[in-house]
Amino acid sequence: MTPDPEAPWARLRVAALTPFTSLDFPGHLAAIMHLQGCPLACPYCHSPHLQPFGPGALSPRALTGFLASRRGLLDGIVFSGGEPCAQIGLGDALAACRAQGYATALHSAGVYPHALIRLLPLLDWIGLDWKAPLHDTAPATGRVGLGRRFAQAVHAVLSAGIAHEIRTTWHPALLPPSAMLVMAEQLAQMGAGAWVIQPYWRPVFTTYSASPPLGEAVFPRTLLTQIRAILPNTILRP
Repeated sequence: MTPDPEAPWARLRVAALTPFTSLDFPGHLAAIMHLQGCPLACPYCHSPHLQPFGPGALSPRALTGFLASRRGLLDGIVFSGGEPCAQIGLGDALAACRAQGYATALHSAGVYPHALIRLLPLLDWIGLDWKAPLHDTAPATGRVGLGRRFAQAVHAVLSAGIAHEIRTTWHPALLPPSAMLVMAEQLAQMGAGAWVIQPYWRPVFTTYSASPPLGEAVFPRTLLTQIRAILPNTILRP
């Protein structure tokens, strides 16, 4: 019996598709599949509409058709969210992409470390969001007690030996200097070689009604110097 090419996509809820990016998967021309579902409530979230689960907007037939049509034009597929690891069908989808010759990338917050560990062998690159100090995750994520999960995710990525980026979205209302210095120390202790800091830049934007409005933030150069004394390969992304 001939395998059904749509079967690997049957359990994946894809809300939207970006047909081309040269930024979200370093060194690759790729498409992005935006997956539904995320347990976090980050005040700076740019896609709160993806937090709840719902019927996928793109059918398995549409997804397989898209992949077939882009062979030779794209070399990678990025899975973003939401939090992609919330979906049980992600592993099958990653394997299907690789079977068609695509490199695979994942954007994740590491909130499901055990799922992430199972998926790492199917990935060529991961962008891991380092959200907050391990002892105080609530201001930046809207959720408490996630430190252990975040630490497990970082350890897993560093141990896997695949290309990666560990990055933090920063705003002083959520991560004051003391928190950023603690995060640098924690990353250094776990053996991270680099850290990317990206200041929150959007004009006043509040994802959740309980969150304070966040305006554009400019990262203090003195703080960057202090962080680089702990983690020299820290990059400030404009």
